Amino acid sequence: MNKYSVSVLILNYNNAKYLNRSIKSCINQSYKQIEILVYDDKSSDCSVEILKKYKNKKIKVFYNTSNKTNIAAIDAKNGYYNLIKLSKGKIIFLLDSDDYFKKNKVKELIKIYKKNNQINYIQDLPTIYSKGKKKIKNKNNFLSFWPYLAPESCISFRKKLFIDFKKRNKSFENNFNDVWFGFRLGVFAYFKDRSFYSLDKSLTNYKSYGESKKYNLFNSNWFNRRLNSFYYLKKIDQSHINLNFNFDYLFTKVICLISKCFK
Repeated sequence: MNKYSVSVLILNYNNAKYLNRSIKSCINQSYKQIEILVYDDKSSDCSVEILKKYKNKKIKVFYNTSNKTNIAAIDAKNGYYNLIKLSKGKIIFLLDSDDYFKKNKVKELIKIYKKNNQINYIQDLPTIYSKGKKKIKNKNNFLSFWPYLAPESCISFRKKLFIDFKKRNKSFENNFNDVWFGFRLGVFAYFKDRSFYSLDKSLTNYKSYGESKKYNLFNSNWFNRRLNSFYYLKKIDQSHINLNFNFDYLFTKVICLISKCFK
């Protein structure tokens, strides 16, 4: 495969209702040099039956053979990490099985990669479908320190970026399991690798935009994970980042301290 070959990595857990749509959006891409790797995380619905029907040589299916269920959603090393290791493409696209790509997504992003060798990470914007409404998300709250980092289904990157990311994260990555993989990779690309590109266009249809109840907006877990995100940033870029006078960081830290006092 050449340096613009693509691997699309799909994680699935009990999304049989949407799984065909997700896979077919990859098969039907206008860019054809694609392989599709699907990881099923011990689904208890009819996902496995659906996956067994696919005979397309572009599609490779892998199954969670451990004793634990739904581990990929919690720990990227048991989902995306394994698929990246098994993939042959030089450029990786992530996709949750309840989301799907627009037909020209891969082709449009590959054009950007070809034009600029300094870009190692590209996100497009999600078209979000939630409670019968549709919107395009493209920014954070104006008080937020962080750049807008799109959901994982909007993320693509050169494999060489992941290799560098993994190497630099090896000694401490287990300390940040509550900070989702796509966010950490985006932070690494934006602040450390300086190879981040955000396309101001939606090429991904996203089922919903929300967290599990554990991380409901502004609850204690949400603030703790936000604080861990700042700690992660300090770990990967100690020489350039000074958060001592950053309002977002200090406010988050104070809220977390108060929350601990009431536990």
